[in-house]
Amino acid sequence: MGPGVRRDDANEGSRSLLESNIMQALSPTGFLRISGSDLEYRMIGPSPEHAPTIVMLHEGLGSVGLWGDLPEKLQAATGAGVLAYSRAGYGASTPAKLPRPLDYMRIEALEVLPKLLEQIGFRRGLLVGHSDGASIAAIYAGSHQDHRLHGIALIAPHFIVEDISVKSIAEIKLAYESTNLKEKLSRWHKDVDNAFYGWNDAWLDPKFRAWDISEYLAYIRVPIAILQGVDDQYGTMRQAAIASDECYCPVDVTEIPGAGHSPHREAPKATLEAIAEFANAALREDGAQGRAA
Repeated sequence: MGPGVRRDDANEGSRSLLESNIMQALSPTGFLRISGSDLEYRMIGPSPEHAPTIVMLHEGLGSVGLWGDLPEKLQAATGAGVLAYSRAGYGASTPAKLPRPLDYMRIEALEVLPKLLEQIGFRRGLLVGHSDGASIAAIYAGSHQDHRLHGIALIAPHFIVEDISVKSIAEIKLAYESTNLKEKLSRWHKDVDNAFYGWNDAWLDPKFRAWDISEYLAYIRVPIAILQGVDDQYGTMRQAAIASDECYCPVDVTEIPGAGHSPHREAPKATLEAIAEFANAALREDGAQGRAA
């Protein structure tokens, strides 16, 4: 098995009464209490017990709100339920303890995300991640043999640290401290300094240059869709090439012209179509396998 691979079985016994009550109480908006933090979430469409679920993992400066209308459009295009949540330190969630450990994405994937999936009653579906969120999704898929998971869509993922990433992250720190960027971000984060410096300080730590999660890729056993903006200022096509080289599972790469690091905002139509096509194919295949069984 791969690094920290864990076996998960969606049919492994019945859930506790407490878990059942949590699932029944899942409202369109609210908070999930996980690992000592209150994590804000939005649930669009059918709940996990009634349909597949797409769980959305935001970028390093993202939140529930910063996904814009993509969750609604993705729900309409797939019929699946869509859950977006803000990690600790982001949006209206509990602030994170700073400085963040340099392996914060691994911690999120191995310790927080599994608890979140259980609390929402995740039965089958996909992960959709952007930037840091894409890296977290990849770590989760490569470390858990979770038979509920049928694919991951990764927008601008990072598997290693590139020079272009560090350069742009240093530049955005300067912008945060000398322009109105902080004011703009404060619209999306209750504690904007906690959100910004928790992410920025980790990436700019010299020790972070050694960060590398490519070891997880060989252990992913579900299809992967990678969406990469041609003009991404935080990463290059090298990230997609690493996934294609390391993965044994199908890897579909879509380059999106006219888009940078956030193609869902810069080229929303092309991004939605690519994710929805991938999701629908994965869910159709899942359904066909279920009927055959």
